[in-house]
Amino acid sequence: MVRYLSVLAALAVAVPANAEVEVGDNGFATSNSATVSATPDEVWAALIEPSRYWNGDHSWSGDAANFSLEPVAGGCFCEIWGEGNSVEHMRVVMVQPGSILRLAGALGPLQSEGLAGALTWQLEAVDGGTRITQTMSVGGHMQFDRESFPPVVDSVVRQQLDGLVALFPGNQD
Repeated sequence: MVRYLSVLAALAVAVPANAEVEVGDNGFATSNSATVSATPDEVWAALIEPSRYWNGDHSWSGDAANFSLEPVAGGCFCEIWGEGNSVEHMRVVMVQPGSILRLAGALGPLQSEGLAGALTWQLEAVDGGTRITQTMSVGGHMQFDRESFPPVVDSVVRQQLDGLVALFPGNQD
């Protein structure tokens, strides 16, 4: 947990130029996108295997190989490691293969804040590939600084988008 929070704090200054972060009285929302030279079905196949692209620094175990995702409503985006250690990062709430994956919950240290979150991945066929749009909306009671923490969360979820994009050589963004 300390490692997780340290990484989040270090990322506070690293906000991608194309990121959109909106902060309101009851929460915040982020949006990031990229275009890759792959079909929506190819991107989908990678998206539902977070162990392939999730940064292990943003895990409780330190190893993304411990991640799994069940791409069905009610499925778990979970991490299991060691002797009985596990965490449900988020719950799958919407699946449209090749198009939309939506997860509900709170990632990492947000779990202890009494927050609700939604992470949506949307895939759209475009000339020469797929446009991936990632949005994260978080609301509820926050003990952290409402202005400085949202860019940190955006940075973390953007890293996951970047990891997914890196799986496709010759990507356009």
